[in-house]
Amino acid sequence: MTQRILMLHKPKGYEVTRPAILGREAYPGQKTVYSILPPEFHEGGWVPVGRLDKDSTGLLLFVKEGFLVGRLQKPGNLDKVYEVWVRGHVQPEHVEKILKGVETPIGVLRAKEVKVMGGAGPKTRVRVVLDEGKNRQVRRLFSALRDLKHDKPLKVMELKRTRIGPLEMDVESGKWRFLSDEETVTLLKCIPPKKKKTSVQ
Repeated sequence: MTQRILMLHKPKGYEVTRPAILGREAYPGQKTVYSILPPEFHEGGWVPVGRLDKDSTGLLLFVKEGFLVGRLQKPGNLDKVYEVWVRGHVQPEHVEKILKGVETPIGVLRAKEVKVMGGAGPKTRVRVVLDEGKNRQVRRLFSALRDLKHDKPLKVMELKRTRIGPLEMDVESGKWRFLSDEETVTLLKCIPPKKKKTSVQ
């Protein structure tokens, strides 16, 4: 098996950052995703593709070949699916706004797909699909909207990434595995080839 890409199920409380020296925290109590992986991945230059914030969980990919990072996280190349629990009642009006675009402190953000999956008490479970990955995008989308019933901002309480492109997360929290050759080929086939630069005569 060609070991080019690995998947990790990131637990809550771990930062997606690469420390200069493994085991030396930037501040007391810091935990990074590299503390979950064997030391050779840090030493060998494996890097995460994209980010998940400290409070989010779910599927995170790592690669050793730097050029793959840009290809895998380029907007529009791979859809990312999230399971989200939102404090507040997410209504069709909210879904429509998120699909069209919502003004946030970092500009207009939107989602490719949004589906309300159910709820429990004051919380709503939502499936969100993104085709880009801006900083805290899902959290910003919902916090920019208000619960129509209680007139309070919606707030993401739990966020888990469950899928990237054709890859479904299938490892337990805190566990990792290499992608099989077949999975790697399938994933990379989803990425459009680089456009060749045309020379100007």
